[in-house]
Amino acid sequence: MIEVKSEIGRLKRVMLHRPNGELENLVPEYLLKLLFDDIPYLKTAQKEHDRFASILRDYGVEVLYLEDLLADVLDDHEVEDRFLDDFFGESGITSQALAEALKEFFTKMAPEDLVLKLMSGVRKDEVKVYGNTLASIIEDDYPFYIDPMPNLYFTRDPAACIGKGIAINRMYTAARKRESLFIEYISRYHPLFKAGNPNIWYDRSYPFSIEGGDILVLNNKTVAIGCSQRTQPQAIEIMAKNLFADSDFEKVLVFEIPKIRAFMHLDTVFTMVDYDKFTIHPGVEGPLSIYEVSGGEGKILNIEHKAMPIADILKQTLDLPSIKLIECGNGDMIAAGREQWNDGSNTLAIAPGVVVTYDRNYVTNNELEKNGVKVIIIPSSELSRGRGGPRCMSMPLLREPLLW
Repeated sequence: MIEVKSEIGRLKRVMLHRPNGELENLVPEYLLKLLFDDIPYLKTAQKEHDRFASILRDYGVEVLYLEDLLADVLDDHEVEDRFLDDFFGESGITSQALAEALKEFFTKMAPEDLVLKLMSGVRKDEVKVYGNTLASIIEDDYPFYIDPMPNLYFTRDPAACIGKGIAINRMYTAARKRESLFIEYISRYHPLFKAGNPNIWYDRSYPFSIEGGDILVLNNKTVAIGCSQRTQPQAIEIMAKNLFADSDFEKVLVFEIPKIRAFMHLDTVFTMVDYDKFTIHPGVEGPLSIYEVSGGEGKILNIEHKAMPIADILKQTLDLPSIKLIECGNGDMIAAGREQWNDGSNTLAIAPGVVVTYDRNYVTNNELEKNGVKVIIIPSSELSRGRGGPRCMSMPLLREPLLW
């Protein structure tokens, strides 16, 4: 079920989430809280996402949907009951009366409807709560009992498959913390995942945040991890120790990137598109701290600061004679800034030298093609408003191994 030992091996199985009612519950007053800058038009966003999934299927990729996998799991009533308790707790539901009313509300639904409703959020006018409490009498203007989860279509972040295991991540922001609870239940109870008995490289119960957009599997020996606004160094150390103890991975390259929203994850500024080619945002091409982490005696890690250009580090790590860095926006300050905002560097490789990108990033797409990369573009007027690209929208579960 799970095996990912590169960024570019032919993609065979992937998990997506088709945007749904959660986008319809975005309103201007609460955009910042829910990590959005704008409100996508759902109907068009779904058409764009369906085109994305269709292209993947055309290339032989098995597309699984997060919502379907979770619905399968919640078809067991005991599991559903435990899941709802956990979900309510993580949604900040402290009132017993409200929890009982919500559980009654949800358990009347079929699993498929229940999952979509959990994702889209529950408004206060949808549920009748019996019994008075001071909190229920003194009403505030906030419209939701359960917040919508509009970031869910970026399935890359709540978890990451590495080798034959999975990292179930602790998300940085409150708006996204519940997302990895879905992955935890799927990995624990879904027969497709249980059959493979995958290693758990990271558990969401750890106190340090790490997100999948910061994790790149460079080859079967090396993982790159961004130390970013959303991924803490302590989490990277835990992940590295677990990988070195129970896998064939020998090295973690840690890229320290600016801790700002525009560079929120490593894959928003840097992705692998072929054996020797990478996209990169010019803003991180200059001075950048990179650390090479390897295993030492016992659980001690060896950490070495790499004071050399990114291309030289990649060339050394991948044992290649040369590396080509393809600049977002062709290095032009204006084009690079504009296209990086719309995830011009965030490509999804579906085979070596074959990538999916957004149509709006035409300068970067043209540079990729000039450098021998096959570019498959998808429409992106609405999907891009969530500040994530094709790589962000996909969680690879299975890639063919590469012959290095």
